[in-house]
Amino acid sequence: MVSENISEFYCAVCSENEIKINPHVLKVLQETTETENVTLKLSGSHHLRNVQRLDDQDILALSKCLKNNKRVTGLDLRYNNITDEGVGHLAELLQEESLALRSLDLMLNDFQRNGAEVLAKSLECNSTLLSLRLSGNKMESRGAMQLASSLQVNNTLQELQLADCDLDTQSVIAFSIVLKSNRTLLSVDISRPLLFSLQEEWAVHFSDMLALNSSLVELHLGTMGLSDIGMERLTEGLRQNHGLRYLDLRCNRVTRDGVRFLAGLLEQNPSLEVIDLSSNRIEDVGAMYLSEAVALPGCSLKELSVCCNNIGRKGLLSLAHSLAVSTTLSHLYIWGNLLEEPVCQAFRELTSSGRLPVEQTDVSAYEVDGRVFLAEVFQRLRKHYIRTNCSETDTSTTSNTAAEPFKKHASSTDSNFPPHTSEQRVPLQSNLNPPHTHQHPNRL
Repeated sequence: MVSENISEFYCAVCSENEIKINPHVLKVLQETTETENVTLKLSGSHHLRNVQRLDDQDILALSKCLKNNKRVTGLDLRYNNITDEGVGHLAELLQEESLALRSLDLMLNDFQRNGAEVLAKSLECNSTLLSLRLSGNKMESRGAMQLASSLQVNNTLQELQLADCDLDTQSVIAFSIVLKSNRTLLSVDISRPLLFSLQEEWAVHFSDMLALNSSLVELHLGTMGLSDIGMERLTEGLRQNHGLRYLDLRCNRVTRDGVRFLAGLLEQNPSLEVIDLSSNRIEDVGAMYLSEAVALPGCSLKELSVCCNNIGRKGLLSLAHSLAVSTTLSHLYIWGNLLEEPVCQAFRELTSSGRLPVEQTDVSAYEVDGRVFLAEVFQRLRKHYIRTNCSETDTSTTSNTAAEPFKKHASSTDSNFPPHTSEQRVPLQSNLNPPHTHQHPNRL
């Protein structure tokens, strides 16, 4: 049995290197079944039992166990205490030619820029990894720049998550430069960087990138400080983009004026299917702009979240009407707005008629003393587009299906683009100040 071999090997490695056995690691290895494409779920947070979080010594032992192992294709190491030293052990593992690892999740650990740098160097010679999730690790600008540089060489990685990693304007722009030529990345998340400039230079660069890159499927730009001017810049590039399916703009500063540009885009862009506008401030007028666009025959939008946008009766009734008219919109999330009784009645009719199934919205109607109200249902817009077939449950082992959605979308990228090659690198620190950046007249 593979489970006996790998668990026994783990105990032997710990004994040889004088490392204390981690009971959590041992339990997961013992439960590993003899199947192909196994993901080891070693998250340091478990909703049913207390687990001992992994440290750098645990990662050393685990890395030695996984050398020459072709069955383990995924490592879930979220919420642990892995520092730069532990990431160094993983970087050495990624350079093994016999490694079959396709997914590595290091979200919310303790490594910083040095760990990001060694990880970036290992990516340059790795040809198996498809998904890399690093959100919540404070790698700062220097570590992020190294990762961006490695993406000019790596031509296999398809998902990269760098949310809340303390990226600055320079590193955010560096990723936009890399994405102009990289045709393998399908999903990128750079939400919540540390941006202090009000000029939104990054939005101009991402607009230019989106005009050239039609292979990117999913883009997360949450908590970027995006304003209406930045939205106008983004939509300029999106008008020429026909590959993006999922656009995450939650927790920004978009108002009705910015949504007007987005609504105009939806009338022309047939590719966008999912948009997250949660926690902005589009209000009634912005909701009405979206409603008009959604109701048009050419709009392909399927899922929309406008939670917490200060939308009142007019805007929500307009959205309800557009949902009844639209042939494509199937998911609508509205909680956190002003839910007056006419709105409650309209959404009760939508759910009771089956036009808006209860599992595809975040509200549920109920009646008290002849009055209709809406209660919150804890369902939200899906967080990802290309990983919808993946299990997010925290079990010890699971089949690694993450690669399947990647392969599906990778096969449909624009064949007119030249293949991504590693011979040439673009200077990532050049042209950081775009010539056509506009300063808002009311800003200092």
